[in-house]
Amino acid sequence: MPKIAIVGSGFIGRAWAISYARAGYDVSLWDVDAQAPDAAVSYISEVLTDLDDNDLLNGQSPTDVLARLRAEPDLEKALDAAVHVQENAPEKVKVKQELYTRLDELAGPQTVLASSTSALLPSRFTEHLKRRERCLVAHPINPPYLIKAVEVVPSPWTSDAAMEQTRLLMLEAGQSPIMMTKEIDGFIMNRLQGALLEEAFRLVAGGVASAEDVDIGIREGLAARWAFMGPFETIDLNAPAGVRDYVGRYDGMFANMFEQMKTRVDWSGEVLDRIEEDRRQRLPADKLEERQKWRDRRLMALAVHKRSQEEKTGK
Repeated sequence: MPKIAIVGSGFIGRAWAISYARAGYDVSLWDVDAQAPDAAVSYISEVLTDLDDNDLLNGQSPTDVLARLRAEPDLEKALDAAVHVQENAPEKVKVKQELYTRLDELAGPQTVLASSTSALLPSRFTEHLKRRERCLVAHPINPPYLIKAVEVVPSPWTSDAAMEQTRLLMLEAGQSPIMMTKEIDGFIMNRLQGALLEEAFRLVAGGVASAEDVDIGIREGLAARWAFMGPFETIDLNAPAGVRDYVGRYDGMFANMFEQMKTRVDWSGEVLDRIEEDRRQRLPADKLEERQKWRDRRLMALAVHKRSQEEKTGK
């Protein structure tokens, strides 16, 4: 199988390594911190056991998947023969500019250079490169081995060939690529998430509801549908005659609410104290890692359920 190079082997890089290795790719892991790749492989070995217990390794054993991973201390060797580079460096423009200069020099001319950045536009750190047309963003919803959606974002100079090569790779890796036609701040996922968070902060700041009550509204309400359909399909099914009928019925209500949503709450102000106090009462800080593992196990169970439903219905 072709080779994938993971550049930056921390939180996001190690998650990507699982997705690619599970799909059958050989994966080399490099990091500016020489200890990080070995630590990532060690972490991955534990995760693979949980994935195997949930039958999420595509019929393979943890040993099979782990054998495809290689911690590589030399960047040039990590990039050698790679068809795709998944970069996971810190969200700092200068750091990425310098790193991409090296990647552009060392990687083969047909190798796609993809960033996992969640906030930086690809044009900000690739404009100076000789082969900038093969650079783009492939931003996952972490962890990608449990959540399929990946935003594939071009810069103004990214080639159609690089976009198509990435789309096919993501499909082969079991992901669901979101093929954006141009770059925009926040891409798609963070713009949608940001809109929801803005209103969540406003509701708490305005004394309308507690942080936990807002969480209940999503957890026990909207998220039940959002686990298997998006906002447009949701409203298409929420009116007798479909999406146009829904807009006709509720457009005025949303227009009225929009006027009330134009004031931004300072997230770092007093409202943050209230939200943090609510969260720490429900989850002490020393239990965060334990709860993160709980979240991932729940995501595994959801992935198993969704796969079983897709196999039954074909959708």
